[in-house]
Amino acid sequence: MTAEEAVRMVKSGDCLHWPCVAAVPEHLVRALTERARRGGLRDVTITHLYTEGYADYALPEFEGIFRLHSFFVGENVRKSTQAGHADYIPCSLSDTSRLFRQGRLRANGVLLMVSPPDEEGYVSLGTSVDCTLAAMEGADYVIAQINRSMPYCYGDARIPMERLTCMVEHDEPLHAAGFQPLSETDVAIGRQVAALVEDGATLQIGIGNIPNAVLAQLGNHRDLGIHSEMFSDGAIPLMEKGVINGSRKKTDPGKAVATFLKGSKALYDFVHRNPDVRMMDVGYTNNPRVIAQNPKVVAVNSALQVDLGGQVCADSIGPKIYSGTGGQLDFMLGAAWSEGGVPIIAMPSLTGRGVSKIVPMLTEGAGVVTPRSQTHWVVTEYGAVNLFGKSLQERARLLISIAHPSVREALEKAVYKASK
Repeated sequence: MTAEEAVRMVKSGDCLHWPCVAAVPEHLVRALTERARRGGLRDVTITHLYTEGYADYALPEFEGIFRLHSFFVGENVRKSTQAGHADYIPCSLSDTSRLFRQGRLRANGVLLMVSPPDEEGYVSLGTSVDCTLAAMEGADYVIAQINRSMPYCYGDARIPMERLTCMVEHDEPLHAAGFQPLSETDVAIGRQVAALVEDGATLQIGIGNIPNAVLAQLGNHRDLGIHSEMFSDGAIPLMEKGVINGSRKKTDPGKAVATFLKGSKALYDFVHRNPDVRMMDVGYTNNPRVIAQNPKVVAVNSALQVDLGGQVCADSIGPKIYSGTGGQLDFMLGAAWSEGGVPIIAMPSLTGRGVSKIVPMLTEGAGVVTPRSQTHWVVTEYGAVNLFGKSLQERARLLISIAHPSVREALEKAVYKASK
């Protein structure tokens, strides 16, 4: 049927869910929004993780019609969230599937983008499984946009067509990520992190200049694996070269595992019908107990601020939600419990505006994503320090040593003042 016909299934008071990043069924979402503009819908709640592109449903004009509750706030809904027109559910990504399966959240309807069916009658959720399978389990209806641009991925992404209530055929390019050239700071951080990666390590590494800078340093490593909430283009050369082969992993040996992907068309082409890649439920990929089964897990995450006691803020700027908890704590715990694991917070010493990311105290209202009790390695372009097991005074000295030189004296004075 057409998208316009399909979204007539949505009723006032329904809760809807759709997948994240490149798997957002934008054709269906636009049709839903246009239906709302014509009237007849009220109090429809929407849940999703990080998305990009079209998000008119979060605009003030739809107040009373749509209520967005994001698990992770992207740029396309950030202003609406900060202004109170949309909202945020604080939780680790590992818990998003549990919220649906325990009945704390229920999706009446799920909107999907899937690949064309295979010869056995299965379609693939492709680039994003996240908590969508869990949302589908209790849904009254599942509307699928079949898109030939969606790669066919294996693992939990593969579902029978019988689970779909109706289908809409519409092809459109997937949202693709652009990449900036690596800066000197990126390269320096990449070297610091790569020095902590041993042969046989299992990587959790995302997208962006720092992950790309790390991966660029690993060409001479051996038998690396991927168990991550996501990976991107930077992993492709290492997989093609055999550096990343998963041979020493305890879970899914030989397979690169993720719950969603974000990258270029080259990444989406690479994972299409690639038996070495498994797209899995986020309740599996981000479960710290599953993560910890693999050896030498190196988890690389970032931060907006780290205070001198080691508290990590990664979701807000003061009280204003900027992104979300994400999977940071999931993987910090999983890496800490892994034999030989290395949990890392990697970040430039300064923001783009020249403000220190290492601070005496977090900005008032800032959220703590990783508590100081679970912070291990912190890396900047000036070095790498391990805070685990260190006292507060020792932590302060270590963090000041990797702060930008221009702020070290001020940080030392802050420590001295606090001790009086």
